[in-house]
Amino acid sequence: MKALVFVHGYLGGSPQWANQADVFSRHFNVITLDLPGFGLNNEMEAPQTIRGFATYALNELDRLGISNFHLVGHSMGGMIVQEMVTLAPERVDHLVLYGTGPVGLMPGRFETIDESRCRLTEEGVETTGRRIAATWFLHGENAHQYRICAELAMMASLQAALAGLAAMEAWSGISSLPDIATPTLVLWGDGDRAYQWSQPEQLWREITNAQLAVVPGCSHAVHLEKPQLFNALLANFLEIDRSSDGADQA
Repeated sequence: MKALVFVHGYLGGSPQWANQADVFSRHFNVITLDLPGFGLNNEMEAPQTIRGFATYALNELDRLGISNFHLVGHSMGGMIVQEMVTLAPERVDHLVLYGTGPVGLMPGRFETIDESRCRLTEEGVETTGRRIAATWFLHGENAHQYRICAELAMMASLQAALAGLAAMEAWSGISSLPDIATPTLVLWGDGDRAYQWSQPEQLWREITNAQLAVVPGCSHAVHLEKPQLFNALLANFLEIDRSSDGADQA
């Protein structure tokens, strides 16, 4: 069975993909990674670069005996999977760049990375995690799935939270975009407060074989805000028929 790999973003973790793991496990060997310092791996030391995270992810897939896979990256995870496909293009069959962009210094982000760093140092991981998680939803702390993301965000170590900011701040994947030949889906919520339209647009225009899906009425966490639509778009891109597995209930 082909593997479908999900890579979470900054202050995320594998539990955020519970719905997708349930739905897509009927069709794929679903792997939901936890990056070093985040989620269920919060006791590990985090690397300081996006490439370091990408290398960790590829090594972890090697450890699991997975050579080829479909790959979904969200937010900072979208930067990581861009590096993964650059490092090992022959291993990635389909690529999904979700709620992400080609540069780590995100123009128009809800606050600058430097502001996030200062507030993280002053206020701590728990307060910062709850505050940033609220920006991922159109309805903030009132969103149905906010609690899941807030709890995951608070699990991150301070070292990892700072390392993730430094990794994003120093990263750009722009020069590699024309070299990505893997069939790619760029997926974005039109109310995303972290990645403005110019970022997914650049991915879509500069990756040769890219498709675009813009989801209305969502912020940064489309897979939690509108899981049925997210799953349908992903299934369509991966060319699977979900008519027999209760797709209307996903």
